[in-house]
Amino acid sequence: MIVVDTSVWVDALRRGDSETARRLQGLLDADEVALPLPVRIELLSGVSARDRPALERALSALPVIRPTDDSWAVIERWTTAAARAGQRFGLTDLLIAALADEIGGLVWSTDRDFERLAEAKIVRLYA
Repeated sequence: MIVVDTSVWVDALRRGDSETARRLQGLLDADEVALPLPVRIELLSGVSARDRPALERALSALPVIRPTDDSWAVIERWTTAAARAGQRFGLTDLLIAALADEIGGLVWSTDRDFERLAEAKIVRLYA
């Protein structure tokens, strides 16, 4: 399963004829995409009122991954370990990483912070 970050969604939605959009569509057609709740919220909060109903309908077809108490416990462990190594990560990125980890998924992102998360062995990336 591929957990798609906001950065990829935004690129695909803005540039529907891009390679990113084509790859994402292929994953969607194959039912390989999971939607973390924070990404859903970011996407819906950034869309115009006019386009919101269509986006809500499209996103409703995807499985949404929601944080649990276990998600927060994992994030806390990772944050402690990262701080010891001199690293700091944003909460939303850590939450997306934890949700991907819970389902054994890969994260697809264009955000450099996810590369750092992968270097820290916190997340596995989709290439």
